[in-house]
Amino acid sequence: MSSTTEYRAKTSTGRIADFVDTRVGASQIVKEFGRKIFPDHWSFMFGEVALYTFVILLISGTFLTFFFDPSMAHTTYNGSYNPLKGVQMSVAMSSTMDISFDVRGGLFMRQVHHWAALLFVAAVSVHMLRVFFTGAFRRPRELNWVVGGTLLVLAMAAGFTGYSLPDDLLSGNGLRIIDGVIKAIPVVGTFISAFLFGGEFPGTAIIGRLYMLHIMLVPAMILLMVAIHLFMVVVHKHTQYRGPGRTNDNVVGFPVGPVYAAKAGGFFFIVFGIVAAIAGFFTINPIWNYGPYDPSPVSAGTQPDWYIGWVDGALRLMPGVLGNFSFEWIIPFPWGDNNLILNVLLPMVPAAILIGAMFAWPWIERWITKDNREHHLLDRPRNAPFRTGVGVAGVIWYCVMWCAASSDLIATHFHVALNDVTYWLRALFFLGPILGFIVARRIALALQRKDREIVLHGREAGVIEMSPEGGFSERHVPLDEYKLYKLVAFESHEVLPAEADRAGHVTRTEKARGAVSKFFFEDRVAPVTPAELEAAHGHNAPAIEGSSEEASVEH
Repeated sequence: MSSTTEYRAKTSTGRIADFVDTRVGASQIVKEFGRKIFPDHWSFMFGEVALYTFVILLISGTFLTFFFDPSMAHTTYNGSYNPLKGVQMSVAMSSTMDISFDVRGGLFMRQVHHWAALLFVAAVSVHMLRVFFTGAFRRPRELNWVVGGTLLVLAMAAGFTGYSLPDDLLSGNGLRIIDGVIKAIPVVGTFISAFLFGGEFPGTAIIGRLYMLHIMLVPAMILLMVAIHLFMVVVHKHTQYRGPGRTNDNVVGFPVGPVYAAKAGGFFFIVFGIVAAIAGFFTINPIWNYGPYDPSPVSAGTQPDWYIGWVDGALRLMPGVLGNFSFEWIIPFPWGDNNLILNVLLPMVPAAILIGAMFAWPWIERWITKDNREHHLLDRPRNAPFRTGVGVAGVIWYCVMWCAASSDLIATHFHVALNDVTYWLRALFFLGPILGFIVARRIALALQRKDREIVLHGREAGVIEMSPEGGFSERHVPLDEYKLYKLVAFESHEVLPAEADRAGHVTRTEKARGAVSKFFFEDRVAPVTPAELEAAHGHNAPAIEGSSEEASVEH
């Protein structure tokens, strides 16, 4: 006969912890998660900044919901801001003014919320760029890349819905643009607009509906995407940069508890402090200067927040007519004529192409390279010239549209003609991505050739020596093993010509893939082989093994 002694905690805290653990198994969860190893690199902090700013958004947004009234009913403002006293405005605008001037700490929290929103979208964007340029989206992380892209779209949606809530002149102009785009949709556009706005623009319901989206649906979807993203990071293990002791089968870094948890906690308060400092010293979205929204005036120099500005810029770049060709078509229907306003609808195509290509890129690259292996080691951008060139082209295309949203301010600040600014930006819209791809790809190839030269001949020591014959040369110092590993440990894709299928036929799709592969990989710089290194140095290349003593390795 055997008996077991039940554990009994001696302190009240211990008894509470034991109660929770015996009901939900928390200790096993903490133990398993606390052992997870995360690599340590400065570029990984952008994802953390995105997470922490979202937490700040939830905290500051909860405070603001206590005082904001999302009603479009008319009222007369009688708050503390004298220049607008007696002015007719919506209840939403009036409550926002009260938050800014009559609620203790209200203006500070408004600005914390707005600055955190800008930083949140920026951090998600830069994090996505880091993942793209280093190839962290490859198998098995394709779906996590889609989750990240969805997070970026949701972040922009959250920003736009919140930006429109104060019902001031600036946000009203943004909604007016949205209304115009919706009404340009043939046949159903006017009905969708009337449904969304609750009647003819500006209607009576749009603020309340955006408020529900902003505080309920969009944040819930963002939380879901964040949870899925972190779950996939844990399941797939974190990617890491190439280095001694790092392989596709392990992770070299620090455990979550206590090292990474302590660092992450401290970094959260650093981010919170920086956002609070910016909010305390720099004014953003001063709605009292704009006044309430009125459909009659058209204000100059207005731009939406930067993450939505690129869509507005695409609208500004689109011409109304090209010579005698008009982009406004009249389509006859049995019930009457209907206008197809292409100069409003076509600018939405670049946005769809950019977002669609972003979501589809993991499969596009896999189709071109036929590389379906698992990848847990990251690439240096220079070692993937084709991908780097495509990424730079996409960034330039985005930035041109983004700049076009401020074409009027560029013209007035630099004292140039608005039409000239528009013409230059239209040229850059088409030529900029092409030039960016070519230049970025050539720079990446040049950097690879420079790395190859350093590996074979050593780094320049800055010491000039004279030979007995009287010739001068610079002394070269061999690289240490860790630097050498960094410069030679990468894969370089080769051209994969079109291949015949089992029936011996080369399909059109395969021919297209072969042509694209040749375009991307015809110019390449192969990594230095051990034989080349031995020939250059006159001895066998040293083996590089091991890892930092302080780091942990997870297999």
